[in-house]
Amino acid sequence: MDHSFLSAFILLLLVLDPFGSLPVFITVLGNVPPDKRTRVALRETAIALSILLAFMFTGHGFLQLMHLSERSLEVAGGVILLIIAIRMIFMVGGTLPEPEHPREPLIFPLAVPLLAGPSAMATVLLLASRQPELMVTWVSALTLAMALSGAVLLAANRLREWLGASMVAAIEKLMGLVLAAIAVEMILAGIRRYFFEG
Repeated sequence: MDHSFLSAFILLLLVLDPFGSLPVFITVLGNVPPDKRTRVALRETAIALSILLAFMFTGHGFLQLMHLSERSLEVAGGVILLIIAIRMIFMVGGTLPEPEHPREPLIFPLAVPLLAGPSAMATVLLLASRQPELMVTWVSALTLAMALSGAVLLAANRLREWLGASMVAAIEKLMGLVLAAIAVEMILAGIRRYFFEG
């Protein structure tokens, strides 16, 4: 399954799932002093972007080192995305327990695993390994998707108030449905390439 800038951007945005992570964003940032929230959100978004870019640029070498084919990665990535999509559709977004001694989050849990989680890492790895000649396109799509996710992170509390809990849940389920269709298409493409392209 080949991607364009737009389809890669939409796929990455669905995988990053900023609206589905809103409850956790709100809980974690609620423990951060208001004057530091913007700095923390920007820092965690930058860390997540750096991690995913590293996976994107080292992905092909990693596949060769582990003797993995693009077809197996495509099927495995599709299965992972399908599991994520099913969780988005049928489960209610969770919240993190409030710690006894609140402290400013660093990398965990905002950058990893909420933004740069296993599904996002697998997706950028797949994009880079399938069409390495379009690396500039993938970097642009990832940067834009991460920028929008960072904007949601910055506006987490206000979005929750404006949209309401039921609307946030409805958006997550809709995004999950679209992601499930993309995941099935990835699995079918991997199987088709295995049997018909050798």
